Amino acid sequence: MKIVVCIKQVPDTVEVKIDPKTGTLIRDGVPSIINHDDKTGIEAALTIREQLGGTVTVVSMGPPQADVALREALAMGCDEAILVSGREFGGSDTYATSGILAAALKQLDYDLIITGRQAIDGDTAQVGPQIAEKLHLPQVSYVEEVVEAAEDHVTVKRQFEDGYHIVKVKTPCLLTAIAELAEPRYMSVGGVFDAYQKEIKIFDFPLLKDDLELDMIGLKGSPTNVYKSFTKELKGAGTVLKDLTAEQAVEAIVKKLEEKFII
Repeated sequence: MKIVVCIKQVPDTVEVKIDPKTGTLIRDGVPSIINHDDKTGIEAALTIREQLGGTVTVVSMGPPQADVALREALAMGCDEAILVSGREFGGSDTYATSGILAAALKQLDYDLIITGRQAIDGDTAQVGPQIAEKLHLPQVSYVEEVVEAAEDHVTVKRQFEDGYHIVKVKTPCLLTAIAELAEPRYMSVGGVFDAYQKEIKIFDFPLLKDDLELDMIGLKGSPTNVYKSFTKELKGAGTVLKDLTAEQAVEAIVKKLEEKFII
């Protein structure tokens, strides 16, 4: 089975800061990592390859330094890596990004595409489904388990509110992975060495332009306008009940729940 995993290099959110004047992320000096859900997708792809054979190709759109994330994926066991990069792509929103990645994927043979559910620096969960729509592929989002994988279909468990769906879908198709799907493996020493011996292919604007909506790429072609960015507010300490007996504590908690119409 030929599997393609789309990944994104993102800033480590533990150290994210916002420029108060521009409202944009300050990336200088901030370490970058593979997006968590994407890394889960890599592990799922490698597991399927071990079962069925085939190849795992990892694709990332970003600046030249994103090759670090691609080499980490190679060190985990992926077979080849492709960097989609060009000045024309800079500043792309989710719609523009999905169009560029879809154009890149048209250059490849695949049976299965896996993306992360969402990126931790954007949290939109839009790029994966948009890629599927632009490639006219069936898709299953929020995949938490691959129940069965075969050459012509996959059966997956899809997370759904307080339950789940079991979905069987024919290949080629696209899945979006959540954290519960798999525990990513560590890079091996041999894998790290091999990763830096492999070539990372570059898919640039001249290669992809014939499959792009040229007025819908980059910052100017992105329909999304971000009004303001801000960090998440810390939660308060809440109400602390002290020096109460067990019966008094239960009574106080029940009263609070009743006040909020929870019970």
